[in-house]
Amino acid sequence: MTAAPQTKTVRGVTLRGDPAREACFTVVQTDAEMAEWPDMSDASRRERLHRHMNNETGAMEIAAQCLVDFPDTPWELRMQIARQVADEARHAMVLLRRLLELGGHKGEFPVANYEWGVTLMLDNLPGRLAVENRTFEAGLIDILGSMRRTWREAGDADTADMLDGILADEITHVRFANRWIKRLTEEDPRVLLKVALAIRYLARVNRALLPRSGEANAVGVALGARQAPAVNVEDRLEAEFTQDEVLEVLRQAGFRSILPDEVK
Repeated sequence: MTAAPQTKTVRGVTLRGDPAREACFTVVQTDAEMAEWPDMSDASRRERLHRHMNNETGAMEIAAQCLVDFPDTPWELRMQIARQVADEARHAMVLLRRLLELGGHKGEFPVANYEWGVTLMLDNLPGRLAVENRTFEAGLIDILGSMRRTWREAGDADTADMLDGILADEITHVRFANRWIKRLTEEDPRVLLKVALAIRYLARVNRALLPRSGEANAVGVALGARQAPAVNVEDRLEAEFTQDEVLEVLRQAGFRSILPDEVK
């Protein structure tokens, strides 16, 4: 009999236990334990790359675990998830390479496995696709849309170009999830309930892990209300979100968007 997956409790919510990491990494659970700076100092640049590297590793592990946990998934979907595993592994490697080029190293900063902890608590593939691909990776589309410009304006075209390449892959990951959730829902309307419950769980975790009043991170930066990244409208549409879905994201973000002529 397969042993039940290990779990952990963080601020009152149950999450999947952390995946294995090399001994050089310090694994933490909350934003207050992370090191993050709002500027583009040398340390901030290395931390951004280090955090992104671990997040891409986690995305690879999530996709790989989906292949293990749902062996009866339609072959076409399994192949798309397998390609995602390869993409995320490549992302982690190029981020590590760039981190080393900038004088950083593995384990230089704390890491957290938030996406793994949330997504792997879900016992069905539509729910995981809705949370990991359609929510977390869609959010990454917005972040990368802004950050590639930030790096370029900071004089680092090499990192900006690297992020551009990662963004192109993330669009495909969100797109196939959008297509398959729609297809699976058409085949069985009960899939919508699984998706809705997954998003409800994610919202509950997010509420529990919100920074507390006056809380600061490990390097003393206040964790006040953070402004969400500008919505990358063009690439969300490319990932086959509907116009109405993009408008809803814009509404939630206070209508902040990245216009096509700003990112060319």
